[in-house]
Parts: sequence; C-alpha cells; structure tokens
Amino acid sequence: MNKLMLSLTVVLMGCSQGQKSSKQHSNLPSFPSKKIILEGLNHPWSIAFLSNKEALISEKDGNLLRVDLQSKEKYIIKGFPTDLTDSIRVIHFGDNSGIFEVLIDPHFETEPWIYMSYAAKKKGVGTTTKVVRAKLENDSLVNHETLIEAEPYTREYFHYGGGMVFGPDGKIYVTIGERLFWERDEPEIPIAQDVKDKRGKIYRINPDGSIPDDNPDFGKEAVPGLYGMGIRAAQGITVQPETNKIWFSEHGTIQGDEINILEARANYGWPNVTSGKLRSSDYKPPKLDGVSFTPPVWFWHHTVAPTGLTFYTGDEFPQWKNNLIVPGLSRGSLWRFRIEDETIKSAEELFLDDRVRIRKARQSPDGKLYILTDEDNGKLIQIKPQY
Repeated sequence: MNKLMLSLTVVLMGCSQGQKSSKQHSNLPSFPSKKIILEGLNHPWSIAFLSNKEALISEKDGNLLRVDLQSKEKYIIKGFPTDLTDSIRVIHFGDNSGIFEVLIDPHFETEPWIYMSYAAKKKGVGTTTKVVRAKLENDSLVNHETLIEAEPYTREYFHYGGGMVFGPDGKIYVTIGERLFWERDEPEIPIAQDVKDKRGKIYRINPDGSIPDDNPDFGKEAVPGLYGMGIRAAQGITVQPETNKIWFSEHGTIQGDEINILEARANYGWPNVTSGKLRSSDYKPPKLDGVSFTPPVWFWHHTVAPTGLTFYTGDEFPQWKNNLIVPGLSRGSLWRFRIEDETIKSAEELFLDDRVRIRKARQSPDGKLYILTDEDNGKLIQIKPQY
C-alpha cells in the first residue's frame, strides 16, 4: 500500500470511529457558517460583552439594550442622554443619526463605566457627534459625563463617525466624521484639514475626557485631544493584539473605501487626497503647503462601505489567527485579511452566496466571532466552523 492510500485509510478509519475531538478538527480545514443568536434588533450598531453570556447592544434606530445570549431576553437600559436625536430616516431618508458605539470600561468590575457615542441634537441648530460616559446601575445609566461634543451643530445628517476603542495605553480613541455630503460645501479650508474644527478627526482622550500630556502637538489653535486628521467618515477602529497598532476603516465617496493604521499626528488626506473620486466633480481642494499625507494600507476598487472591524484571535478558525475581519454595508460583504507586519498579503471575501449589510464584527471574551446585521430585523450572528 503506498503512502497516499495509507493516509486516506487512516482518515477514513478516524471518521468511521466517530473521532471528533477538537484536536482532530484543528488538523482539518474548517469553513465558516452562520448561526443566528439573536434577532429583532433595530439596526444594531455595536456590541460590548459583559461576559460570554451577556452583552450590551446599541441599536442605531432604537435603544441601548442588555441582552442574555442564552435566554434571548432583551432589556432596555434606562437613562440614555435625552439629547439623542431622532433615528435614521425619520428626518431624511439618508439620515445617519442614532446610537453608535458602546464600550465598557476595561476595569468594569470595579469601575462600571459605559462609554457611548451618538448623534446629539440641539433644538433649532442641528446635530453633531457626542461621546459620553455613565455608570451602569441596575440597568440604568447614572452619573453622566460628556467627554467629546464635536461642535458645531449643523443640519447635515451624515458621516458622524462614532467609532471608539480603548488602546493598549488605556486611552480612548474616537473617530469623528466631517459631516458633509457634497465636497462643494467645504469651507475655504476643508473641515477635515482645519485643526480648529472638531470634525473630520481622530481623538485620543483619557477615560474621564481629559487630554493626555503626551498627545501630539498640532499647534496652539488646534482642538483639544486631536491625534489624527484628514478623516471623512471613519466608523470602525480596533487594536491589533500582536503589535498594539490601531487600525481603522474609512468610507470614501465614489469608491475610496480604505483601511488605515493610526499614527500620531498623521494626516489621512481627505478631501485633498482620496483613493476614489469626489462626489462633487467640479470641486478642487485648495493646495496645502508643507502638508504630507499618510496613504492607506489598503483600498478597494469598488464600494464596500467598511464598518466595525476586528482582529480575530480565537481558536475555532486556526487558519484565521490574527487576521483582520472587516464587514461592509454596501454589497453586504465580510472580508478576511491576512497581514504581515503592516502589509496586507491576501484578502478573502466570505459568504458570497449569503450577503447582508453588516455593521460590526466583534469577538467575545471566549474567542467566538460575531457580526451585527444592519436591518430592520437586525441580527446577532455567530460565525462558526463547519467541517
């Protein structure tokens, strides 16, 4: 019997004897499948795991929820800030308002702070992105504190940003969108290129909202907490566990969707530089002397609308270890990127036969991978291996 036939015989014997241990599975190729854990969510945006069995879910068009992943019970968290603006499509079909990110404090057991970003309204003026924190007590938010209020309030209901992540340094990194739909509406100095304007930036703040002493210096007139600029509509932001680098996704207009690595004082170019096209074909950005732009790590040649990305470190998909998982709204895509150092070496689009708008990918404390679907009947779905 040759070696090939012997190998086949061993595999078949193992299957016939019903050996299905996790150790044996680790040597076999696994394929991703979907399992609905929870549904009936109103366009969910973010999830923060309190444990492997319980989580907080923010509904873009609804509430902040506490959910039991086993019993499927959902509880509305009371005491959300009263300046939350009306949800999507109430004011305008393209309105992007609502509740965005939800994070829990890294020391939640002793410091039960919940961090939230959302679209805040000011009567007669408009809306903006706001970041707050509050303590969670008996399914209610108390002791509210405002951390970032991205003034000015305007009547543009687009591109709020709202992505947040705790960095390995214990600081909070926050994305704030530049809010415009048409580039022709840019002021003389584009919003994202103006250090005096709070919009179109990435911030680094302490958990209490104060500014770290080692933040980069953008000049005396720069808004407090500024860490990076030249941002259009970044929603997803995450930490790479292997390197502690922070990666974020960025929405373009006509194509121009990107993945970037966050660096202190970096300028990501919007609207002066884009990997796609501008929506206002007649708009020409002003020349900015002495300014250098940081190119993206990756960009797509078609529209993806990338959102809440995450690095996978679980054990269910050994071949995915330390890969970047990126969901997309447009085309309903889910991507897996293999990375070496700071270079994306390969890209795989998953579930080509089962597309759905996805707002967030997130890993639970026990290493399971989940996604949130952006639908009226939104779902929390576990990505499971199928052998």
